[in-house]
Amino acid sequence: MILDRPLLGIACKLLATVLFAVLFAAIRWLGPDFPIGEMVFFRGGLGALVVVIAALFTGGPALLKTNNIRSHALRSSAGTIAMFCNFAAYTLLPLANATAIGFAAPLFVVVMAAFILSERVHIYRWSAVIIGFLGVIVIAGPEASLSRSALYGALFALGGAGLQGAAMVLIRRMSAYEHSITIAFYFMLTSTIVSLLTLWFGWQIPTASETAVLLLAGISGGLGQIFLSFSYRYSEASVLAPFDYAAMIWAVILGYLIFGELPGPQVWVGGAVVISSGLLILWRERMLGRQRPLPSTAL
Repeated sequence: MILDRPLLGIACKLLATVLFAVLFAAIRWLGPDFPIGEMVFFRGGLGALVVVIAALFTGGPALLKTNNIRSHALRSSAGTIAMFCNFAAYTLLPLANATAIGFAAPLFVVVMAAFILSERVHIYRWSAVIIGFLGVIVIAGPEASLSRSALYGALFALGGAGLQGAAMVLIRRMSAYEHSITIAFYFMLTSTIVSLLTLWFGWQIPTASETAVLLLAGISGGLGQIFLSFSYRYSEASVLAPFDYAAMIWAVILGYLIFGELPGPQVWVGGAVVISSGLLILWRERMLGRQRPLPSTAL
């Protein structure tokens, strides 16, 4: 049930975007030489702990039970692979670049909703999708053409956005019969188990500073998940959706303060195009009376 407290919902959503920005900054700090699976393990394990605590305080252990294992398996698989892709992207790209490409997720939602959910998608949203992907090319093109790591990072970011879009489509179907905390719990549990399997590919014993950053990543990601869930409890999805793009502000600020990164002109231009496309999709769906997009719990 949605409570009519939009300002509280917006505050929760903005806080969630800040916490996720801290998560990605932590991943960026650990860098490409730190095992991705180990980062996912800390993110998933600590996130699951935070979700369990939230469940105990809000609805009790019953929130962690489900009779829809198959649906959770599909959603959690998409989300877990998306997490691996996104973490790889943030170790290879500046924060703002990876964040801007990640905004392509709603574009994939439109495509998948048309082909998987058989939703009718007309010229307005198809046009927004095409323009949005052109924006992604603008963001990634110059650096990807000069650096192999930038190319790989852009491909990982785009793949992560696509899988996140798939997860959002699955959440759209599951939300009719599952609580958001239940969905988040099984996603965290799956990502923890899958990431643990990468132990055989070589983890490393983190230093004291790396351990602190890993703990920061897991806790900030878990808290971000909780505040994201609560934001959609207090306000409509269509009201909250534009505040997703606040993540770009935090990415620029943290990128500059921690890593000395400033986005190039192509990132500002391409990011504006992708964001405008997402807002156009949102506007069109509000005109059609839909509450889209649903809360993103892919991370």
